[in-house]
Amino acid sequence: MITVQNADAALKDYYLDAVTAQLNEGISPFFTAIEKNTNDVYGKDVKVAVVKGFAGNMCACAEDGELPDPYKNRYAGITLPLKNLYGTIEVSDKALRASRDSSGAFVNILNAEMEGLISSARQNFRRMLFGDGSGKLCTVKSKTTANEFAVSEVKDWFAGLRVDVYDSVGTKAASSEGLYIEKVDKAAGKVYFNKNITESIVNGGIYVHGSKDGELTGLGAIFDGATLYGYNKSDDAYFAPYKCDCGGKLTETQLSDMLDYLEEHFNSKVDVILCSYKTRRKIAALVDANRRVVNSIDARTGYGSVTVNDVPVYADKFCPDDRILFLNTADFSLNQLCDWEWLEDEDGKILKQVPGKASYTATLVKYAELVCKKPCGQGMLYNFEAASE
Repeated sequence: MITVQNADAALKDYYLDAVTAQLNEGISPFFTAIEKNTNDVYGKDVKVAVVKGFAGNMCACAEDGELPDPYKNRYAGITLPLKNLYGTIEVSDKALRASRDSSGAFVNILNAEMEGLISSARQNFRRMLFGDGSGKLCTVKSKTTANEFAVSEVKDWFAGLRVDVYDSVGTKAASSEGLYIEKVDKAAGKVYFNKNITESIVNGGIYVHGSKDGELTGLGAIFDGATLYGYNKSDDAYFAPYKCDCGGKLTETQLSDMLDYLEEHFNSKVDVILCSYKTRRKIAALVDANRRVVNSIDARTGYGSVTVNDVPVYADKFCPDDRILFLNTADFSLNQLCDWEWLEDEDGKILKQVPGKASYTATLVKYAELVCKKPCGQGMLYNFEAASE
């Protein structure tokens, strides 16, 4: 007989390992390549000490000369709070009772809930890797009707997303309660909400629900903004990635020069190039002119790619169209307090009744943060013409 107790045991003993595996594999080539560890987690924070510039001291001395003086490393400390990542499933008491005498029906219910959770978690985790930690999707440009707004960026995956809206000074609109993006119009650059917005949100922002300023410090934070990890990029070049203006036209030479520049000046061996699907088509067309496109499977990440100077080029739907990122994945790590686990109460129970409702919820949790230990070793090309659709 299926009960809340053995349903709880099933989530803990059978589903957790499978869910964890699916959330740690196949998210994206970049995520697959980076290190995941618990080494630099201290309490609620990630603390990483990075060595800036050359380390140690070596010289060619005379046989009877003085040995080199010890050279003190130049360290920079990175301290970031772990981000709280949660995912919740819900099973109604009615569904649980209806499947009480049928383990197969119960498994189908749980499978459906877990598939939805996994799909949502993978999408959001992948999106965060390209974000700046703010959870912001776009800026509101103008209002057409009470539920129709022109925005700075429109993506197909916005549709159905639960969001919060903030005005231009950062105040959350009361209309955000239960707010969803009902549909998008890419051609017109508009989004439609499931209900009317009564507040003025022009020049404000649309954010993923409940995530404002609480997401992973992703690639957007590295390449955009004036500061990173508390350091001013203009004052400390170590925390400023190399960015190159293409002058309105992308060439194969610029792609190769970026790889050479990062290795020559920053001793950074780029092993991943990331861009949007539109931009990858542009890159493929450039290198195809010289018959150097390689459609292959990268054994390290398991994804198909084209290459530039033997470096794989991966397309990601969450990478903006206006940039090409050159990354050394050895400089990145996902520091986590633990892998994905179920949130348990004091009695060790996973499934908990929702107060005032005839349903039970279970919450999956991970406390983690993405860290780049050498921001100056990463590069970006920008200001190039868009590829044709």
